[in-house]
Amino acid sequence: MRQSKLFYKTKKQIPKEAEAVSHKLLLKGDFIEQVASGIYSFLPLGWRVHKKIEQIIREEMDAIGGQEVFLPVLQPKALWEETGRWKSFVPPLFKFKDRHNKELALGPTHEEIMTDLARKRVQSYKDLPFYLYQIQNKFRNEIRSTGGLLRVREFIMKDLYSFHADEKDLFDYYKRVEKAYLKIFRRCGLKAIPTEAESGSIGGSISHEFAILAKDGESKIFICPKCHWAISSEKKGKSNKCLKCKCILKEMACIEASHSFNLGTKYSQAMGALFIDKDGKKKPIIMGCYGLGLGRLMAAIIEVHHDKKGIIWPKEVAPFDVHLIVLENNKKAKTQAEKIYKDLQKRGFEVLYDDREETPGIKFVEADLIGIPIRIVVSERTLGKQSMEIKKRTDKEGRLVKIKSYAQQIIG
Repeated sequence: MRQSKLFYKTKKQIPKEAEAVSHKLLLKGDFIEQVASGIYSFLPLGWRVHKKIEQIIREEMDAIGGQEVFLPVLQPKALWEETGRWKSFVPPLFKFKDRHNKELALGPTHEEIMTDLARKRVQSYKDLPFYLYQIQNKFRNEIRSTGGLLRVREFIMKDLYSFHADEKDLFDYYKRVEKAYLKIFRRCGLKAIPTEAESGSIGGSISHEFAILAKDGESKIFICPKCHWAISSEKKGKSNKCLKCKCILKEMACIEASHSFNLGTKYSQAMGALFIDKDGKKKPIIMGCYGLGLGRLMAAIIEVHHDKKGIIWPKEVAPFDVHLIVLENNKKAKTQAEKIYKDLQKRGFEVLYDDREETPGIKFVEADLIGIPIRIVVSERTLGKQSMEIKKRTDKEGRLVKIKSYAQQIIG
């Protein structure tokens, strides 16, 4: 991608209400644009990152047997009345009537739709287990949207639902999802802590948040320094002791990046999603639910990976692999930069090529702000040594590398 053609405009001034680091940098780098409170457009740079995160999630969900579906945002009142959540869901649903005077809601979650799918298709224990997931828009009627992508009213979420014949099978899969989630976070450059949590409006007997430790995180968890057991501030109550080993818990700021729920038979009982077990008896399907917000994960990555100059994207989620910059507007430098640009693309690298007629200072400042993992600089000075300068975003200084051998340096 030639930077002269990229649809973006970095900002010098950002809104005063932007307090979270991720919010400031995403706006400043023109990754996102605020449309209204808690509602954002993803621009080309931001959407490239979002799609990388989406692909990581899709790969890990497929690896544990997930089958992808795509369900409607519009949900009829009748399904929500079956579970009693039409009036009780928190925050309240976005509700409206269509031109036929039928009541609908914009889906904040999809338990009812998923359970309805299952009850129409599952007959016996032989049809279980199975696992369905989607990556789709959700709508939450939040009172106050803060922190940019950390708390929004419209967002894209991966929600996985599992359907089982018995509690043990659910428990085993619940742990498989935990391992898959931890792998997703690692691939995104994050360390997550499974944390016992309240189930809230989703419900179920057991639930776990996956907390990302962040200095300016909007949530609090309590961690045992000895056995590393963790519990959310909402669930902890008054006790400051670890329930596992009785050590004093340590309070830490964090970002809730995802949430898993052992739903049990909460929805299958209410909606009549039954199956015939091996003993010939009808029983309700046992369910699990596992949500992960993509925009929130994107913000969490920045909260952890940044410096005073800008974002430092981990390799797997960066908008581009390489940022190629040509400094002088002369034929020799531009010709060599063009050759490198084409060669990198042939080798499979995604390249942002800064071919603009801007000062070196502007180019370097924007490169640090955008945060692509590797920067290559071509200039008269480097060409005088038949070299280019290669600098990792995490390094303070770059190094000269011979043009003949540069590709191996990047791959390595």
